[in-house]
Amino acid sequence: MSEKTADAAVVAVAVPRQQTIRQQTIQRIFYWWDRVGILLVLVLLVLLMTVAAPSFASFGNAMNVLRAISINAILAAGMTLVILTAGIDLSVGSILAVAGCTGVLLHVAGMPVYVAVIGGVLAGALAGAINGGFSAWLAMPPFIVTLGAMTYLRGVAYTSTGGLPVIADDLSYGGLGNAYISVVPTPVVVMLIVYAAIWFLLERTTFGRHVYAVGGNPEAARLAGINVKRVLVWVYTISGATAGLGGIIFSARVMSAQPNGGQGYELDAIAAVILGGTALAGGRGKIVGTLIGALIIGVLSNGLVLMNVQYFTQLIVKGVVIILAVALDSVRRLANAS
Repeated sequence: MSEKTADAAVVAVAVPRQQTIRQQTIQRIFYWWDRVGILLVLVLLVLLMTVAAPSFASFGNAMNVLRAISINAILAAGMTLVILTAGIDLSVGSILAVAGCTGVLLHVAGMPVYVAVIGGVLAGALAGAINGGFSAWLAMPPFIVTLGAMTYLRGVAYTSTGGLPVIADDLSYGGLGNAYISVVPTPVVVMLIVYAAIWFLLERTTFGRHVYAVGGNPEAARLAGINVKRVLVWVYTISGATAGLGGIIFSARVMSAQPNGGQGYELDAIAAVILGGTALAGGRGKIVGTLIGALIIGVLSNGLVLMNVQYFTQLIVKGVVIILAVALDSVRRLANAS
């Protein structure tokens, strides 16, 4: 073998080896990012806000942040299940409005407190089940189904109240939005219970394993004996139920039925899920990450308010954060595919 041929052979071996090392390094970075990266971002953001706005670092403000994120975080918990199956739910804001209106109207009609609360949650679950049915059994794109639901459910909310808010100063379940358990706001306690339940569902049950399997490869899941359609219907039903619970808490907070309530909430919920590391392509993500993602959005919003940043500037910042989160997910997906 000539000297030139030998050198060419060495280069041909070295280049793929360098590419392999680079790919392994990138994958290792994302491995650790998936585990501690988003938590590190939260810690750094808290430190930054503490320096920029001294009033941020107080117990009272911490409770305010947690109470402010509680509804969005509850919506994001259900959204996590949907996105894990590679779906999307754009209707959760409208479901929130329908559920809140249902709960208040049941109260006004003289129904017991538990009927009003359960009725609102069931209204959300029913709307979610309809979304899941169209997506699973008719194979319609979830984006289109839930986009349509976002519109018609908003109309249902307006129709149910005659287009006007319904005030209920004596709302029987008002404590769900305004009371405290010890020093912790009740909505925060409800949020933590929801996350504990979803964590158990995903990590400790067969259904949870099926959710990940359907999101990873629905055809392989079907061949493995998983009822993919039933899983999809259930995840949208759960998403609707959590949005319904969010609607009950929302109406309790404002002590009224607000047919325009929850507008734009779906975007914050999706942002929390993606920030938390759940892949838009499905099959990968953790519910704890979603909670951290919701905390990041809450800390960012609260800190910007305390820094007297104008509202429209806050919208720019939040929009950029959402884009960066989706971009990070795309980079991670490309790195894993290479």
